[in-house]
Amino acid sequence: MSSSVAGPDCCGGLGNLDFKQADLCVMTWLLGYVDPLDPHFVAAVLTITFNPLFWNVVARWEQKTRQLSRAFGSPYLACYALGGAILLLNILRSHCFTEAMLSQPRMDGLDNPTAYRLGLALLGAGGVLVLSSFLALGFTGTFLGDYFGILKEARVTTFPFNILDNPMYWGSTANYLGWAIMHASPAGLLLTAVVALAYVVAILYEEPFTAAIYQQKSSQLHKRS
Repeated sequence: MSSSVAGPDCCGGLGNLDFKQADLCVMTWLLGYVDPLDPHFVAAVLTITFNPLFWNVVARWEQKTRQLSRAFGSPYLACYALGGAILLLNILRSHCFTEAMLSQPRMDGLDNPTAYRLGLALLGAGGVLVLSSFLALGFTGTFLGDYFGILKEARVTTFPFNILDNPMYWGSTANYLGWAIMHASPAGLLLTAVVALAYVVAILYEEPFTAAIYQQKSSQLHKRS
């Protein structure tokens, strides 16, 4: 289904808007367009939440046991294998995201050239953040090489890391937001919020570990000098 429908009058209209309840209002408004029980929507939510859970659980398991490195005979080969699996899962996530949008109604207010250009700009900005992050980190840096014992000399601080923390995650979020706006999709906007939430949880889980291992490496280098 790709029909356009008129959305509910959220919070009784802008004149009666209670800004203390604005976030709840927006979510209620979006849910007026979205069927959360639609199988495509459910599949998208599952892939969005599963992916960071998968790579964090596998990476922590590898960091504690080195089982993948032993199985592949090299930490680099093991990291490449995990990276390949993550890429395939992300392709599946994007496919499910798109199918969920196409199966639900479009929003009239976003179905116009200005919104489409905004979405395209977000998609471009997100692409720049993702690609520049990958070039700065390299393959192993992007795909959790530090959990495999593959460390850089120091944490990367060049562009885009000098303007934004976790730019690959936020670039990916911008990609999904732009894609949703280009499709005038309330379902896409709601799923983008799920993407952002999943990344926030992943950051809270990953950031202390990354900071600790580079702090440990810095301390070891300082003692040697």
